[in-house]
Amino acid sequence: MTILRRVARPLLASVFVTAGVDTIRNPGPRVPIAEEVAAPVTQRLPGMDEHDTEQLVRINGGVQFVAGTMLALGRLPRLSSLALAATLLPTTAAAHKFWEFDDPAQRKQQQIHFFKNLSLFGGLLLASADTEGRPGLVWRARHRAEHAGAAVRRSRGEARRSAKATRERLPV
Repeated sequence: MTILRRVARPLLASVFVTAGVDTIRNPGPRVPIAEEVAAPVTQRLPGMDEHDTEQLVRINGGVQFVAGTMLALGRLPRLSSLALAATLLPTTAAAHKFWEFDDPAQRKQQQIHFFKNLSLFGGLLLASADTEGRPGLVWRARHRAEHAGAAVRRSRGEARRSAKATRERLPV
């Protein structure tokens, strides 16, 4: 792992680790904000009570803490980045609707948070695509398929030559 990744991943993850811990310990202030976004999410999750927004907020905090810690440590960084990106979208949609504020100062503050979260989302997308210089899954799958096709063609040619040699040795 390069020094850049060793420094950048923990920096990117730090906001999620600290927010995750705070959310798990004290979900109360976030529950009313999350109500609007929580209802459609809980309908899609099996076993979730539609009115248990606090549990959903804590789950979100738990995912942020675990995935943030994994990203900071460089463990499954692509998967943990995607998990963090997935938690960031509903959080941003619920908490930072700057267009709904009439007070210019509040509107500006929420707009800053909204675009900060979009920036974090972009960084997480980049982190989720980072293969650390190794070929990605798509390239590896295509490469293996090409090699398998070549092996099949070689085997087919060898089988034809063997069959021809066998026919030539048989008495007629």
